[in-house]
Amino acid sequence: MTNLRIGPVEGLLLVALAVCLGLAITTGRPALLIGLVTACTLLVAAFLSTPLSLYILVFSMLLSPEVMVGGLAGKGATAGRGMTLRFDDFLLVLFGFVWLAKMAIHKDRPPLLRTPLNWPIMLYTAVSLLATLMGVLEGHVKPLNGFFYNLKYFEYFFLYFMVVNAVTTQQQAKNLVVASFVACFLVSMYAIAQIPTGERASAPFEGETGEPNTLGGYLVFMLAICTGLLLVPGATARKLPLVILVGTASLALMATLSRASFLAAGVIALGAVVFISHRRPILLILMLVGLLASPFWAPDVVKKRILFTFSQAPEQGQVHVGGMRFDTSTSERLHAWQRALEIWRQSPLVGFGVTGGPFMDAMYPRVLTEMGTAGLVAFAVLIWSLFRLGWRVFRDSPDPPARGMALGFMFGLAGLLVHAVGSNAFIIVRIMEPFWLYAALLARAYLLQRSAQAAQPEETQSAPVEPPQGRWSPVIRLAGPQPRAPRPSAGQP
Repeated sequence: MTNLRIGPVEGLLLVALAVCLGLAITTGRPALLIGLVTACTLLVAAFLSTPLSLYILVFSMLLSPEVMVGGLAGKGATAGRGMTLRFDDFLLVLFGFVWLAKMAIHKDRPPLLRTPLNWPIMLYTAVSLLATLMGVLEGHVKPLNGFFYNLKYFEYFFLYFMVVNAVTTQQQAKNLVVASFVACFLVSMYAIAQIPTGERASAPFEGETGEPNTLGGYLVFMLAICTGLLLVPGATARKLPLVILVGTASLALMATLSRASFLAAGVIALGAVVFISHRRPILLILMLVGLLASPFWAPDVVKKRILFTFSQAPEQGQVHVGGMRFDTSTSERLHAWQRALEIWRQSPLVGFGVTGGPFMDAMYPRVLTEMGTAGLVAFAVLIWSLFRLGWRVFRDSPDPPARGMALGFMFGLAGLLVHAVGSNAFIIVRIMEPFWLYAALLARAYLLQRSAQAAQPEETQSAPVEPPQGRWSPVIRLAGPQPRAPRPSAGQP
């Protein structure tokens, strides 16, 4: 267990919280008392143990209630500009600011660690803030709306920096991964339990209508992580729990009936086929046979949902391409591109700012509308940096679990890029929180790998040279000039 050290600042905080709690008890209001007790407990946990706060966040990512603020209340986050706030939003902001305060208090601790993602994150954040500020000046954005939406968009960056700085051992990283798998299993079982109702499955506490597309994106990413760990030899000693998780999450994914998620899952399956094609041809053949036979084994409701894209009854607003007619949902995504290009022509550099344009349930036209060309470039730089980080860890890390996680992360990132065609995948907190958790774990593995490489030459130089053993034993040569053996003097053999 982590040793808890209570300094003078933490002691004063505990006293202040005790006073506030005592005052709340005297008011006789149970709701206020419960809220203060919960807030005090979480605040104390955040101050005393950052790893404990991370475990709380992992389980709250998909298992926390939501409340709609403004806009079209009751119709979900994808319905309009109403902002959906969840309990984990408050937790993430609270723990993030407490973590920053602890860094300011304990000046003996190192500042933010330098990782390959620091400057791409800062670039993307700066472009978003600049675009929003320009939108405020031009009258496209209400200042309060722009501020809170930017805070909500980037709150998961807090999680990234917290994990990178808090996780210092492989065991801590392993515990976070296991906790995320447990949470994924619970969410999958909840989604499977909704199948008899006939409704599309969604995550817990998603409001009246739910958000199946969000659950689908989350499940696709977690399936990618499991796939990477299963494909890399030695990445996990116990594969049965991962196989069970893949089965339950796959069934839950089908229950979402999310077509964007199905496409994203296809990308992961294609990546797995490419990875094992030259190593295990038998598995490759079995996987290809299973994919080709999917029209026979897939549930009827899934097949009908996919065919609905082209077989919906004629309605107003549908897009026609030749003799093909797309359903209204797909047509809305296509119309979003048209509206985004019209806005881009008016402000090509930085767009209209966050919340400055119309709502679009598609990531790429939304970035173009809100941040313009600069936003698309910053987004592309961030995505490239994420892929590059995953590839470096997969290629160079000597740790099989880290390599498996890196492979799964790259699969998941590719899947989310496809998922973003029909969703705002990269700004949905319930998808981005686990995504940036694993990005931070990969960054930490990269830093450990760099540290080991930096220390390796010193160890090599200080290591004694073993004498050759036998005729074919290799001779270890150290860098730099080597001492020569003394020549035999005259008369010596």
